[in-house]
Amino acid sequence: MKIKSAVNKFQIGLLLLPGLALFGFFTVYPIFRLFLMSFFKWELGSMLNQDFIGLQNYRDVLSDKFFWISFSNTLIYTAVTVPGQMIIGLFVAVLINGIDRFRVTFRVINYLPVITSWVIASLIFRYIFNTEGLLNYFLTHIVKISDSNIRWLDSRWSGLSVAMILGIWKGIGWNMVVFLAALQQVPQDLYEAAAIDGCNAFTKFTKITLPSIKGTILFAWIMLTIGGFNVFTSIKMITDGNPAHQTDTMLTWMYYKAFSTGKFGYSAALSFIMAFSLGILAIFQFKAMKNRDMEEERNRL
Repeated sequence: MKIKSAVNKFQIGLLLLPGLALFGFFTVYPIFRLFLMSFFKWELGSMLNQDFIGLQNYRDVLSDKFFWISFSNTLIYTAVTVPGQMIIGLFVAVLINGIDRFRVTFRVINYLPVITSWVIASLIFRYIFNTEGLLNYFLTHIVKISDSNIRWLDSRWSGLSVAMILGIWKGIGWNMVVFLAALQQVPQDLYEAAAIDGCNAFTKFTKITLPSIKGTILFAWIMLTIGGFNVFTSIKMITDGNPAHQTDTMLTWMYYKAFSTGKFGYSAALSFIMAFSLGILAIFQFKAMKNRDMEEERNRL
């Protein structure tokens, strides 16, 4: 039996070896290499001779006003798009879960934005909100409520708003699918008992639905927060950081510093600062949900 067990472990190890090798080569090694790069003056002009500068790249990042602009833009984007996607996605999921006919049709319609290419969607939004775009044509020539074209993409807040609208629109379908799957696992007996007690729809939603899917809510919250911090394509295609890097997010600013200025050490340090920020947010999210669960448990007692 011991020989058979050893053979099984050896076979399992052989099966895992290719995947572990690929994971190590394409994930672990690049992260380790990037971490080392963040301590060197790694620029395009010194690819063969990098000087060790310690924490200087991290100090440069934290003292850069454009980093803080990009950081605040990322936080604002995440703070707006994550609740927007979750609230609308949950609302759509509840509506679809409550109908019997055309359920699949409505699921497909709401999921179409998810499978739409980010590049294509971003270009469409850029065309719509461009100074000479479709929205300005509609406002000035069709309804005639504006005498001149509005420069939607030429200011920080309007440019970010366009990207946030796109982010919410793209994410509704994913949240709808996730929440719909969770809603279908809620026991119907709970709703029937609540109906007998005379509970209205709002009470059922707050006292039965939300507590029953809180695990899914936490999952969606964390995944969408990570996605919000990783916003890149929409900003790059719609505003490209303009005007004067005022609409840059951390990833677009990192891309600019690496491939436009050649400061790869700076970008490497920025990437780890971003990862650290995400870790802090994830810990906060877990603790917030845990504290809420403990409070609910105390209320029951």
